[in-house]
Amino acid sequence: QVQLVESGGGLVQAGGSLRLSCAASGRTFSSYAMGWFRQAPGKERELVATISGGGREYYADSVKGRFTISRDNAKNTVYLQMNSLKPEDTALYYCALGQLFSAWPREYDYWGQGTQVTVSS
Repeated sequence: QVQLVESGGGLVQAGGSLRLSCAASGRTFSSYAMGWFRQAPGKERELVATISGGGREYYADSVKGRFTISRDNAKNTVYLQMNSLKPEDTALYYCALGQLFSAWPREYDYWGQGTQVTVSS
């Protein structure tokens, strides 16, 4: 059984930074793509960034240049460094594990419970 546990969310002022972490267990982590998604109230879940098992990265246009995804396969952990945060980044952030390097939530098989990120203006 795969388990994904996110941490690192919180309340931050606009322009600030946060680093999210997602620890995975129950699977050979390095073989899978890992994605960060977010969902704001009343909106659909959307991709923030994803990283393949080989380290290929993809970002949503809205976060390019501000967010960085990385992974440590030895620790079974994926990170999301978020800089220059904006109020519109406020959402529940989820990490997900999937076999395909994809921007689509439906391609991911396992999901964490989410961590809240709130950016005040």
